[in-house]
Amino acid sequence: MSMTQIQPRRPFYRRRKTCPFSGDKAPKIDYKDVKLLQRYVSERGKMVPSRITAVSAKKQRELARAIKRARFLGLLPYLIQ
Repeated sequence: MSMTQIQPRRPFYRRRKTCPFSGDKAPKIDYKDVKLLQRYVSERGKMVPSRITAVSAKKQRELARAIKRARFLGLLPYLIQ
């Protein structure tokens, strides 16, 4: 191997995701926005963890509160069977 060829250090480096609720044009978390909340609830009705959705800790707490509030008001189901 010659000195001119440089191998990349991390060929499968995955870039860190950014929070979808942080930023200028980010959507606001609201318990009435059922379409937005359903993206963060699994097909079984469980909340998807932040390590999968890349939501920050602060926004994950807000999201959990909004999902629980929507469930209590009957906008989202508790279970999907």
